[in-house]
Amino acid sequence: MNKRYSLAAMAALLGVLSACSGGGGGASSGTQDGGGGDSGAAKQVELRIMWWGDQKRADKTNEALRKFEEKHPNIKVVGEFAPSSGYFDKLNTQLASGTAPDVFFLGGNVVDYANKGVLLELDPYVGKELNISGMDQAMIDYGTIRGKLLHISAGANARGIVVNTELFKKAGMEVPKDGWTWEDYARISKEIADKLGPGYAGTYDFTVDGMDIYLKQRGKQLYDMDNNRLGFEAKDVEGWFEYWDAMRTNGGVVTPEQQVANPPADTSKSLIVTGKVAMNLISSNQLVAHQNLTQDPLTLVQVPRGPQGTAVVFESSQGLSGYAKTEHPKEVAMLMNFFINDPDAAKILGNDRGVPVTAAMRELLAKEASPVDQIIYDYVGRVSEANKQNPVKVSYNLPGFTEFSKLAETTVQEIGFGKKDVKKGVEDFYSGIVRIFDNNK
Repeated sequence: MNKRYSLAAMAALLGVLSACSGGGGGASSGTQDGGGGDSGAAKQVELRIMWWGDQKRADKTNEALRKFEEKHPNIKVVGEFAPSSGYFDKLNTQLASGTAPDVFFLGGNVVDYANKGVLLELDPYVGKELNISGMDQAMIDYGTIRGKLLHISAGANARGIVVNTELFKKAGMEVPKDGWTWEDYARISKEIADKLGPGYAGTYDFTVDGMDIYLKQRGKQLYDMDNNRLGFEAKDVEGWFEYWDAMRTNGGVVTPEQQVANPPADTSKSLIVTGKVAMNLISSNQLVAHQNLTQDPLTLVQVPRGPQGTAVVFESSQGLSGYAKTEHPKEVAMLMNFFINDPDAAKILGNDRGVPVTAAMRELLAKEASPVDQIIYDYVGRVSEANKQNPVKVSYNLPGFTEFSKLAETTVQEIGFGKKDVKKGVEDFYSGIVRIFDNNK
């Protein structure tokens, strides 16, 4: 009897051990807290995540990832980053070879990757591993492409005009206010350049970065995603190119040579921070980087109004998408949830990628905001209110956006350096855009 009992007990024990081994398929189950199970049985998982940016962003992001690991000890997260100039080439290579990270950051080009079918559908994890109830609806809409949630915004911002108030003070001029027009912008740019004298300019040339704003202010858009077609014709942008060409002729805008030598995208070389240019179009989350490099007080003013308002919305700056082939989709959703909902993450990451996309995290950071951050919070609030009066539909970068940007910049330079007049430049630009779009849609 004792022997039989002993054998039976051993068999039962082996059965229990076999059940606990968890052998078999499935995407890393047992990673959530609670549920009556033994947390010690959670399967160890490793995730890879990739983003673009400088060392400062990398330090903040890695600090946040270590905090995530503290809260989820069964999940190890390996981070990697690249400068923005080479990031998407690296990501595309990894996607082509099937070695992409489990999570990667995308911007306005998220549609390109949605079209390739490489993004993880997140809907099955909403309300479970991923809580989006506190997100602004505009952010949810932005990440929902053709009915599927494929992208979670990690930060939001609103484009506006950065103003070097010290230059306006030197010129004896009032700082511009919300509600101005493009005619005001041209006049003020020339006036401040004239008053400050040689070596100064009123504004950078943002023909390319402001093109979609100009179009939206007139009921058009770069990309009509609903109908998968371009949202504008050549005649729709000709006036925009003419506007900047006239400013170059009349004065007020930097010369093409200055634009190339001191590109506004490189904050360290920006003529805004060196006190030589009074205004430029930037995203609100870039204000801190600019202010950190100058003693001149900077502020943000809404973009000049067109026929249909400012056409600037509270929009996604960049966000997280999961790799469709990840072996750990639940953990991917958990990491995304951490980025947008965890107070510790919010405090570590701050406004580096834009203000938080959930109201609770914005309120948390606003309580301890620096003077510069307070300018940003105040600005995005004004933009949000203005958009209620003149709502603008969420839009995306058109397919092949990198090629589009290069072609647009080339066109601006060809016109600026006198190689083409506006009419010819726009004609060639539009025909080139049609080719790019047809090759990428």
